[in-house]
Parts: sequence; structure tokens; C-alpha cells
Amino acid sequence: MKISRLLSGSLLAAAMATAAAGAHAQATIKIDGSSTVFPITEAVAEEFQKAKKNQVRVTVGISGTGGGFKKFCRGEIDISDASRPIVKKEMEACAAAGIKYVELPVAFDALTVVVHPSNTWAANLKPEQLKVMWEAGAQGKITNWKQVDPSFPDLALKLYGPGADSGTFEYFTEAINGKAKSSRGDYTASEDDNVLVQGVSRDKGGLGYFGFAYYIENAGKLKAASVWNGSKFVAPSAAVVEDGSYQPLARPIFIYVNAKSLEKPEVKEFIEFYMKHGAALTKEVKYVPLPASIYEANLANVNKMKLGTVFGGVPEVGVKIDELVKRETKH
Repeated sequence: MKISRLLSGSLLAAAMATAAAGAHAQATIKIDGSSTVFPITEAVAEEFQKAKKNQVRVTVGISGTGGGFKKFCRGEIDISDASRPIVKKEMEACAAAGIKYVELPVAFDALTVVVHPSNTWAANLKPEQLKVMWEAGAQGKITNWKQVDPSFPDLALKLYGPGADSGTFEYFTEAINGKAKSSRGDYTASEDDNVLVQGVSRDKGGLGYFGFAYYIENAGKLKAASVWNGSKFVAPSAAVVEDGSYQPLARPIFIYVNAKSLEKPEVKEFIEFYMKHGAALTKEVKYVPLPASIYEANLANVNKMKLGTVFGGVPEVGVKIDELVKRETKH
């Protein structure tokens, strides 16, 4: 299922829903947040709406993980897509508003560093080199590839990345720069990963980063860099996410469900549908499905209303699939 098709499918579904609203009232499920998680949730939403014969309308927005949590903690949406776990300030905002939630991991992502197809010098990159490019102190100073490594060409370095409301931005800056949200600001930023794809694909000196699905969707016009994991260079793929060797850029991605929203039959039914079909649709949109035990644990956690997060509210780097299984299936 193409991401571009998913986007157009979302608009079509919204138009159909608007037209149908005049004939009979529709139950609506509101979702917003991460652009990384969007392809999975949108694929699930499309299939769910088909299964329900469009009796339920599902809207899926993209405002970034941080933007989604702001809406979620104000009670404006039922489900928040998140490419990182909820953090303390968001937990506090939700608590202040009386919003309780169930945390559901839905897939793993290989956060992918991409360059222009003609780039022959940066096929392998070390986290230290990425830090030279992206750290806050590089702003206005590191503007040429040769400054990153003397063996690189004398060519203007043009950076493309997610905006500050993005969970991908937070994860990458934590993993590479050592502190979430610590980054240079003089780069082309967008919450829409398709904008970043277009930027790097048109700029010989371009480098960017975003979720693996967006790279796979555009592999014909981008090149993925292999990243040093401490012992070898590893190119992003489902296999290296599963075996734990794609570090430090492999990460779990999530949905968060408002506990009050789960009282609505259509939301509960949507979550059950997501956990039943999510693995297949995750694979279809080129992310890495989780073990069946996680989806089963998710359903159990929904049924018994296991509230809160198994993460500590602080950014974490390097959580592998087996570790996530232990956390999520522990009772």
C-alpha cells in the first residue's frame, strides 16, 4: 500500500464521510500525531471503515508526536500516534486535564538517514559524524561536507529533518546528539516527511532522516546510509531491526488511547481491529511488525484498562524488540 495512496485515501474517506453525514449521523474516531506512525494507522483506518461499511468515520491527522500529545492531553482526540513514548511534561499535562490512557506499541521503525542518490562518499556514517552535522554548535558553522570529514568533497551540506514537534526529531537528537531536542536550527524542517524526501532527492549535497517506510516508498530517488553500531556499519532493514543490530536508530512506535474514549463501542472495536490486523498492515507499509505476544498483551491491557506507560517518562535509546516484549507482557 503506497503512502501517497494512503494520503489520497484519507482525503477520499473524509469526503465520503462528509457526504454521508447528511443522510445519517456517523460515529467519529479522531486520531492525530506522528507522521511516522501515520501510514500504519491510516491503513488500519481504511480497512476498518470498509469493514464497518463507512458507518464509522476515522480521521487521521499529522501534527507530529508532540503536536498529537498536546491535542490528546486537551481531550481533543481519541488516539494519539507517537513515534516515541510519552514524556513527563505530557504525562503531567494529561494528569492535569484528567486524561488517562492506555499505551499500545504497534511496530518497530528503523529511523533512516538518507542522502542524494549521487552521493558516493557517505554510504557509511558514524554517529559521531552525524553529531558533527546536527549538534546545536554546528549551526552556521558546519556548512560543507568537507568539514564533516576531510575525505568528503568540497560541497555545500544541506540538511533536512523533522520539526521540533516530531517524535522522530526527539529520538534522533537523543540518540545522536545526546539530548532530546538539542539540535542546530538552520535546516529545512517539516512535520511532513514527504517534504523532506523531496528536498534530499533534489539536492546533491542533501542529507535527512525520517521513518523507514518513507525511505522504502522513495528508494528510487534516495540512498540510505549504513550507520555504525559500535562494531560494524549496518544498513536499515526489517532483519536488522529484528536481530537488534540496527543501533542506535531502531525504535518502537506507539498509539495511545484515551481511557474514556474506550467507553465508546466504536473506539474499542477499532483498537481490537488494529491489534488483529496491525501486524499485516505494518508489514504492508514497510515497518517491522511486533511479535504476536505484544498485540495479545495490548488487547489484554485494554480489556483490564492497564493505564500509564512502561517507560519512565524520559527519552530512551536502544530499546530492542525482546526488551519491549518483556516490558509489555509483564503483569
